[in-house]
Amino acid sequence: MKLNNIGRGALASILSLAMGLGVTACSRNYTLAYVYVTTSQPLAGSSLDGGISAYGVDYQSGALIPLADSPIPAGKNPVTLVASPASANGQFLYVVNRDDSTVMEFSIGTDGKLYLKNTYNTTGSLPVAAAIDAAGTFLYVVNTYQNNLPDNTQLYTPASPGPGSVTIFKIAADGSLTAAGTVNVGNKPVGIAASTRNNYVYVIDQETEGGVNPVGVALGYSQDPTSGALTPTTGGTVVLNGVPIANGYPAGTKPSAIAEDPSARFVYVTDQDTNQLYGYVTGGSGELVTMTSGPYRTGVRPVGITIDPRGKYLYVANYNDNNISAYAIDIATGAPSGTVGSTATLVGTSPTCIAIEPALGKYLYTSNYLDGTVSGEKLDAHNGGLTSVQNTPFPSSGLPTCAVAVANGAYGHPNQIINP
Repeated sequence: MKLNNIGRGALASILSLAMGLGVTACSRNYTLAYVYVTTSQPLAGSSLDGGISAYGVDYQSGALIPLADSPIPAGKNPVTLVASPASANGQFLYVVNRDDSTVMEFSIGTDGKLYLKNTYNTTGSLPVAAAIDAAGTFLYVVNTYQNNLPDNTQLYTPASPGPGSVTIFKIAADGSLTAAGTVNVGNKPVGIAASTRNNYVYVIDQETEGGVNPVGVALGYSQDPTSGALTPTTGGTVVLNGVPIANGYPAGTKPSAIAEDPSARFVYVTDQDTNQLYGYVTGGSGELVTMTSGPYRTGVRPVGITIDPRGKYLYVANYNDNNISAYAIDIATGAPSGTVGSTATLVGTSPTCIAIEPALGKYLYTSNYLDGTVSGEKLDAHNGGLTSVQNTPFPSSGLPTCAVAVANGAYGHPNQIINP
């Protein structure tokens, strides 16, 4: 029915009633969350800097709506990004730029827009991964290679490789970072997870035995909640090149991604060479005990992993298969199994990262590296199955590398933990 067919008196009555009930065009914010995607292809021909594609998530459909200022300039080859917990001082996004070894700090506006605050150098070179601790007070950045020399000469390079490190940044109330230390790790570290409830941090390394045979290692650390310092855990079972690694736990052949469930009871690692998923139970001192029912099959070349906010379902991005493997997590044992809804869902070409919006835990997104898109899926809370959202995939800037989602402040959060 058209408005011009309604009498003025009737229209006034309808509008008066609507306003009295609080039903107005502006009464609800239909942006559920915001999604940010790092893209490594230079934004402009005269610059080597990549960007950040920014979107709002439609509450009803899960469709992505580009923000007005998207894409936002980043550094050289941005490869990953993490968001701080929301606080009274706002929320902050940290973007890791691999090729210039920097971290960019953005504040997130109430409208989802990003505002660059500062850029920081890492204490090593070629950073590739990052994680924030449960309290939101420390940012950990994984560097491919350890500290540079005092004259800024790189100690190790791809032509002359060596061990990596983790830069520890203290996060101030205003989101600013201060370097608080460095922890040296093994060769070719590629991923990191900070415990969501306990003070533990895990780093995955792609090592070699005798310089030839690939060996995956997960390194465990206990975090000092005051200083952020990392102390190796004990109980490790790895012997590498004849040397026992006190905090080293077996992680397949070539680990590629790591995640911990919201209850902090289970840790999972993907192996991109053997196409497998390894599961661990966390011990009382942070040690990792391998699940005896594993490893578990994935698609070809798994490189990304995430767990839904309720801790019920686990998802793996399979780069060569262009799909997502879905698993239900056994609440008692942590063992993953194929879900009722679907075990493999096609997305874009070469998915790299998976992000689930934390407002309702209802929509999932993948960054698809080779076709420059972001795929959107609706998550069935009953069985973990995925169905495509309206108008997916969504265009991004070129060569998207990773994705993260943050809740719009107008919305709450799903129940975080499923207890046995």
